[in-house]
Amino acid sequence: MRIISGKYKGRQLFPPRNFKARPTTDFAKEALFNIIENNFDIEELSVLDLFAGTGSITYEFASRGASRVTSVEQNPDHFKFIRSTVIQLDMVQVNTVRSDAFKVIKNPWEEYDLIFADPPYDLPTLNTIPGLILNGGLLAKDGWLILEHSSRIGFRTMPQLFDHRQYGSVNFSFFRLKSEE
Repeated sequence: MRIISGKYKGRQLFPPRNFKARPTTDFAKEALFNIIENNFDIEELSVLDLFAGTGSITYEFASRGASRVTSVEQNPDHFKFIRSTVIQLDMVQVNTVRSDAFKVIKNPWEEYDLIFADPPYDLPTLNTIPGLILNGGLLAKDGWLILEHSSRIGFRTMPQLFDHRQYGSVNFSFFRLKSEE
């Protein structure tokens, strides 16, 4: 796994082999960040990375200068890896939280400009995540939710869905919480 751009561009990171997390592929991550950078000034973003896994997305936002990144991971081994990497790279704008992502979604303590969620593809309640976030006070007005998921699930009927991209087996659904909602 590597950081593809920003201050830590090219930095290789090596999660333990026993990790169950599936990091977003470099190809999909690069395409995702091209979309984000064409729509936001990353340095002004407050970002929430739910189901952080290896921390790949957290590191990418921090490397690119996001003002604040909160990384949420429940698995203790994954959390320790993320926390130690953040400390090692001196990513002072990153706050690591060991918690169930659904607890954070249901009990928001602040709003975020961009929320990235990459739950396990086989999570039975994955389809509930957009509704919970979009209706829960966690996403700032005009903020984006980006959900990574498999092709077995879709969100075409949700009015807040404004884009969908597929890169190999990786699917991103983009939701926007508009000012008038």
